[in-house]
This record gives sequence, C-alpha cells and structure tokens, in this order.
Amino acid sequence: MSLTMYDIIVEPWITEKVTRATQSANQYGFKVHPSANKKEIKSAVEKIFNVHVTRVNTVNVRGKWRRVRYQPGQTPDWKKAIVTLKKGDKIDWTK
Repeated sequence: MSLTMYDIIVEPWITEKVTRATQSANQYGFKVHPSANKKEIKSAVEKIFNVHVTRVNTVNVRGKWRRVRYQPGQTPDWKKAIVTLKKGDKIDWTK
C-alpha cells in the first residue's frame, strides 16, 4: 500500500503541551498514519508546509477502554509524531 503525503499526515495535534513546545523548542505535533515511518513523516511535512525538519519523534498511543451503556469497547490505537523544525522555520496553520 502506497501512502501519499496527505495520507501520512492525518491532522495536527494541538494541545497545551505541544503549544508550549512550539513556543520554546520549535516543535509541532501531528496525528499520523500508524504504518508511516519517520522518513515518510519528515518528507511529508517538508513538502506540505515547505519547511526544513531536523528531527522526528514518534509515539504509538494505545486506545483507551470506554463504555457505551453496558457494552465495553476500546478507542482505536493511533500514532503521534513530534516534529522539530529548523531554527527560523514556522508552520502557519491558517494556510
């Protein structure tokens, strides 16, 4: 299965922790496809946002157990990527 760059980056992951990292260390968070590797994530971010990526850290997040009425179930597992950009580069979310 060949993934396009828009399949690799699912959505931006914006939380208080990531916002602080963006302001202090120029790091951005993304929810990515579970089978994407660091090289694919790096090239996708560089092509989509026209920036230079220096480092990519990934985390596989396990789904949580939830209950709907009396039926227990689990939210899906997903993958998170923290991308560090070159000094001076920024991602403009409004574009």
